[in-house]
Amino acid sequence: MASEPNRLTTAQVVTLIHGKLNGSSEQVFCGVSDPRTARPNQITCLSDPRYRAASLVTKAGAILVHEGTQGPFPCPWIEVKDPALAFAKLAAEFSGPPIDWAPGIHPTAVVSPEAFLAEDVYVGPHAVIEPGVEMGPGCHIGAGCYIGHRSHLGKKVFLYPRVTLYERTQIGDHVIIHSGAVIGADGFGYVFKNGTHEKIPQLGYVQIDSDVEIGANTAIDRGRFDRTWIQEGCKIDNLVMIGHNCCIGKHSILIGQSGLSGSVHLGEYVTIAGQSGLGGHLTIGDGATITAQSGVTRSLDGGVVYSGRHALPIKEAMKLEAFNRRMPEFFERLKKIEDRLPPIADPGEPLSPS
Repeated sequence: MASEPNRLTTAQVVTLIHGKLNGSSEQVFCGVSDPRTARPNQITCLSDPRYRAASLVTKAGAILVHEGTQGPFPCPWIEVKDPALAFAKLAAEFSGPPIDWAPGIHPTAVVSPEAFLAEDVYVGPHAVIEPGVEMGPGCHIGAGCYIGHRSHLGKKVFLYPRVTLYERTQIGDHVIIHSGAVIGADGFGYVFKNGTHEKIPQLGYVQIDSDVEIGANTAIDRGRFDRTWIQEGCKIDNLVMIGHNCCIGKHSILIGQSGLSGSVHLGEYVTIAGQSGLGGHLTIGDGATITAQSGVTRSLDGGVVYSGRHALPIKEAMKLEAFNRRMPEFFERLKKIEDRLPPIADPGEPLSPS
């Protein structure tokens, strides 16, 4: 049976998030929600200007806003430095204590006697842990996970059910990997010979540094000869594809359905938005942002926002998009001009002496 959510008074909320209350409220809150669906016993948040219209008619009991934001709102508003961060903190507070996983190995798990597991790990039903695996303290291995030979997991690694780690995968501390992710599969490497595609052996491995989170059904291929490297603090969404020998710089973000071909090198703090695709052997500089559905076929400098099929700087891409949208108009105007001009002789006919 689900536990009752925590309840907080307005005063407790303001104290918890170090906010400033505008308006009076004796409300008791039991949760959070977005401005469109929030109820009087819930708190909502205005961190994105796109939700301002909904915030002006929200039925929430209170709303979090940026410091200095002026009302009026239909409910008391609480000014905070970072509404999104305060909202996340409240969401965690209302959700109550996390699920407790008692350490131990389920009797249906298959754990090699040649594996080393710290004493306080949790291994769920039907998980398989092969010889040579080393696992640090506090790890959680969900039901049906597979951890291949000689893989190494640091401390407090959390694998949700049915994660697959191929052999020799290296995982740092505090890494979270969601269900269905496959880490260390062969890279897509072939050479065309005698009319067939001959497989190139994939002899490398995957290294994932500390504080990385990897979404559901994401695939990260092993290096061909060396490593595929996901550096510290990276956040990778669901359904992302990372090819062999890629290097993803610290604290970069890859959003759902984006894909990297082999040997791509991303700098630090790079953002790859959804459904973007990068060709192989490219370098993307620190702090670059590639917007959704962009196609990248050349290396890009850092600190720039790129957009579009050819990943141009966003201002240039927007001008080109605006021009393309007006092409039908330009065509009609050109057609009207041509209709007012005298006919042009067929290039195959001799010109008139006149």
